[in-house]
Amino acid sequence: MASSRKSIGIIGVGFGAQVHVPAFRSEGWDVAAICSRTREKAQKAADEAGIASVHTDPMELIRRDDLAAIAIITPPGAHHRLSIAALDAGKHVLCEKPFAIDAKQAEEMRAAADKSGRTAMIAHEFRHTPQRAYIRRLLADGYIGKFQLCTMELFLDRYVSPEPRPLSWNAYKSEGGGLLGALGSHYIDALRFWFGEITSVSGWLAAFRPDVVDAATGKIVKAETDDTFSFTVTFKSGGMATMTSSFAVTPARGAKIAVMGDRGMLIAEQPGPNPLESGVVVASRDGAPLQELKTPAQYMPFTDARDHRLMAFRLLIRDFTKGIEQSTSPPPNFTDGLRCQQVLDAMRESSASGRTVNL
Repeated sequence: MASSRKSIGIIGVGFGAQVHVPAFRSEGWDVAAICSRTREKAQKAADEAGIASVHTDPMELIRRDDLAAIAIITPPGAHHRLSIAALDAGKHVLCEKPFAIDAKQAEEMRAAADKSGRTAMIAHEFRHTPQRAYIRRLLADGYIGKFQLCTMELFLDRYVSPEPRPLSWNAYKSEGGGLLGALGSHYIDALRFWFGEITSVSGWLAAFRPDVVDAATGKIVKAETDDTFSFTVTFKSGGMATMTSSFAVTPARGAKIAVMGDRGMLIAEQPGPNPLESGVVVASRDGAPLQELKTPAQYMPFTDARDHRLMAFRLLIRDFTKGIEQSTSPPPNFTDGLRCQQVLDAMRESSASGRTVNL
């Protein structure tokens, strides 16, 4: 069967079923198949979304010749194997973040993408949220003058509960678990999106609430991964940024980002882990009081009431589709995934050694 130009297979349910499936369909793609290791989960997602084919073997899905592209929404431990297999099979690839387990895997994934000539992108859709995109424009326009400092905070109470949370893949280093990868990677991508390449990293990782319950035995075991992190980075272009984040604090405070230059400041806040569709930027320049800026309509081209994450993700898919049509890999692509992974690795190395790591 000949490959359909806009037919895609989804590997992974959960976020795949909640966001990838409706987003791809809304942008004119045929979601022809979905895959999960558990047939019941795959069949449930397929039934709810009206997807014709169900797989439990991702390689079987990748080998199908009626698919043009593959979306990979598995735990990060599988991204390397599945991305390279899909690229080798001639498929375009959209891979979820965090990109890989380490920079070695990420480099191999980037090399496979370059060799294949296919469109290969990473799902850092936060670039398309109104706050993030508008801040980039304001920086480019010189609103705050010369960039000097960015501070970021993200505090959530997801791991604060009377009983330890259930054991999942996120507790294992080999699967790519941990808060730094899960959400820190999005913020590192934002820093690169705004300020360019990172040249030095100092990081600290901790697990304040490591207890998890193994459902198979009922025993409490310790997670291997972080639920709290802090880092400082510097940029090739000048300036520095800091971030502190935790899933283990109460009460939750959401996120606050402040970007400061020699002429002013930009502030963006959000109540949860994801920037909102109706994001607001508060700003000041040349000593004026802080005031809310009206977000230009171009950064909010439509709304999607089904899920607040869908607008940004659909804009990412538009870039993915355009990349396929033009035989390019628009950012955020596998090179962006590699650069972000190098920073993540450096943060973990710094936390273990107590030293600043230069990139």
